Amino acid sequence: MSRAPILIAVLPLLLGGCVVGTVAKTAVGVVTLPVKVASAGVDAVTTSQSERDEKLGREMRKQDEERGRQWRLAWERCRKGRALPTDNCALFQQH
Repeated sequence: MSRAPILIAVLPLLLGGCVVGTVAKTAVGVVTLPVKVASAGVDAVTTSQSERDEKLGREMRKQDEERGRQWRLAWERCRKGRALPTDNCALFQQH
């Protein structure tokens, strides 16, 4: 029976380092969490110059592909004699 009070008195001292370390890690995590969340939110909302350039490049390629597709369709219509009023068949005769 005499060992129980001694063990209870010594146990917090033995586990104190573990508890303090865990509490300190938790406190650091709680303090840095708002900063991490805020920076992730800012990063999600803003775009970098390279991201803007990539997006512009994609849009320009899509527009160029569409122009090429429309040109080929107009050329085919002019070649077959089924031109639309908006087709400039004189342009295709030069090629």
